[in-house]
This record gives sequence, structure tokens and C-alpha cells, in this order.
Amino acid sequence: MQINDTDDHVAAVRAFNRFYTRKLGVLDQHLGKSPFSLSEARVLYELAHRDDLAAKEIGNELGLDPGYLSRIVQSFDEKGLITRRPLPADRRQYQLSLTAKGRQTFAKLNLSSQNEVAAMLAQLSASDASRLTQAMATIESVLEQRRTQPAAFMLRSHRVGDMGWVISRQGAAYAADYNWDISYEALVAEICAQFIKNYDAAREHCWIAELGGEPVGSVFLVKATDEIAKLRLLQVEKKARGLGVGRALVEQCIQGARERGYSKMTLWTQSILVAARGIYKSAGFKLVVTEPHHSFGQDLIGETWERDL
Repeated sequence: MQINDTDDHVAAVRAFNRFYTRKLGVLDQHLGKSPFSLSEARVLYELAHRDDLAAKEIGNELGLDPGYLSRIVQSFDEKGLITRRPLPADRRQYQLSLTAKGRQTFAKLNLSSQNEVAAMLAQLSASDASRLTQAMATIESVLEQRRTQPAAFMLRSHRVGDMGWVISRQGAAYAADYNWDISYEALVAEICAQFIKNYDAAREHCWIAELGGEPVGSVFLVKATDEIAKLRLLQVEKKARGLGVGRALVEQCIQGARERGYSKMTLWTQSILVAARGIYKSAGFKLVVTEPHHSFGQDLIGETWERDL
């Protein structure tokens, strides 16, 4: 590559960066209408999608100055958005997790950002929007470094002992991540009990994800009506997140519903379950109903999603 070509390419990339940051409004003091800077929003995003991260990992991933990251972490801690636990191997380093308040805060920020981007895309024709996203995919694929091959997992049918595991892990996970009380564990126990008592193999099923011979996720396909199937109790263990387990479970559930003759599928979730909502949306589900409610010791927004099969 000639020097002049290099200079031209550098100038083009810098010009695009200036245009794009201006277009998204990230040069403002805060991201959109939120109280968070772009860097703070990125830290929240990482914590919402990757569990129990060390502060140093986030800094390395985002390229943040350690002092600046420390101030962000301190601010989040003071606002009750995160918990900090010293790492056993190095007590000078902290493991960070979002609190229930932190997850609710991220859900609001994520929805606001999604609406802003949707408004920008609404000004484009369908063909222009497709060209834009394809160009973005090209940029990402060219600049992204190769990642290591993810660990292999498998899906299997449920067997004796799995219902107890589902109940235990669902109750513990939602208590830890969202501060839900034991009434949620009771609900899961009722669902599992009814599934076993009334199990109709021709119309229902449960899939368990395994990694290294251990269960790491689950999903249920149950009958709502003769025509409508219901997806229930999707859950993925922290150690298996980021491997595509949740997406594989949902896709298997959809395929299982088709094979069993259903014409539509529905599910009920909560607005704060950001990762699950993303999986549902990418799998073709559409949000049809929202309803505020108080359950499991928390004020929540329930959501019903549906898709045709």
C-alpha cells in the first residue's frame, strides 16, 4: 500500500468516525436523554450481558483508562446499580454484578437507545436500511479479531431428576440476579409438577442443555390450546452464557412446536429480562401485550410475545 493511499484511508476512517458519532449524538455529555455517558452505558451493557466480570476485564475489553473505569464503578456502586466482591485469586481486583436496580436501569436505557435507532431507521427506505446494516456487518467482520472456538454443548430430552434441577436453579438464579422472592420458585415448582402430571409426549416436551455432562439450561414446550403452543421457563446458567445455548433452546422449542402441529407460539416474560427478550425477538417473536404487575416481591412489567409457525 502506498503512503498516499494510507493517508487517504486514515482520513476516510476519521471522517466517518466524526460523522457517525455526531449522528448518534455520542459527543453530547450524556447518551441520548439518559444520565449516562457513552462509556458508562457500555459498562452497563457488558455487565448486563456477561455475568460476574472483573473490573479489569471490562477495562481491557472497552479500552478504558483504569482510573476512569474506577470512577465509573464507584459511581455505580454509590447509586446501588452494582455489587462488588473481591476476587479470591487477587483481592485487589473486584468482580462486578448488576443489582436488580442496575438491571432495571439498563433495561430502560436499552429501550430508549433502541427507540432512538428505530426512529433513525424509520426515515430510510427498506432497501437503504438493508444497505446500511449490511455495510455495518462488513465493517464489523473486517475489523473483528478471530475469537476462540466456543465450548460445545448438547440438547437432550428431560429425564428423572431434571425437574428438581430446574426448580432449584430458576429460584436461585432469579433471586440472585433480580431479587425475586421465593414465590417465583413456588410458581416454577407448580409449572414443573403440572408438566409431569399431565405430560403429553405428542404435544409437549422439555429440553435440557448440557455442557461437559452437566445441565446448564432448559426450556419447556407446553400446550396452551390445540393450535397454540407456549414456551416456558427458558433459563441458561451463567457459565454457559455467551455460547448460544439460549438461542439453541428457543430454536429447538420452535421446531418442536412445528413438528407437533401447532400454528402459533406464545410466551410470557418480563421487560427487565433483556437477554431473553433479544433472543425472542431474533427468533421471530413479536411483543403484543404489556402489563404492569407486582409479583415475586417486585414491581414488574409483564410482556406477552407471539409468533406464527
